[in-house]
Amino acid sequence: MKKQYSKEFKIEAVKRVESSGESVLKIASDLGVKPTTLHGWIKQYKQAPETSFPGSGHLKPEDEKLKKLEKEIRELKEENEILKKAAAYFAKNLK
Repeated sequence: MKKQYSKEFKIEAVKRVESSGESVLKIASDLGVKPTTLHGWIKQYKQAPETSFPGSGHLKPEDEKLKKLEKEIRELKEENEILKKAAAYFAKNLK
């Protein structure tokens, strides 16, 4: 089973790498994580510090907006199909 780390833990680990002169390998060993995991955290933090590590069930604002818009599109398509069927039904009954 994959171990979960808190956002605070990841940020502190990244800051420790940046502030100390220690190697990533040593810090990863001290923290009990794989060096590749720590490298991934560093990369993610450098790309977007304010939105890094959103956590389980939480999305970045852009992803959240995209998910909301996709849901809205699905609902509108469904409503459109219902209206098409209703229009066809009433048109058939008018003949």
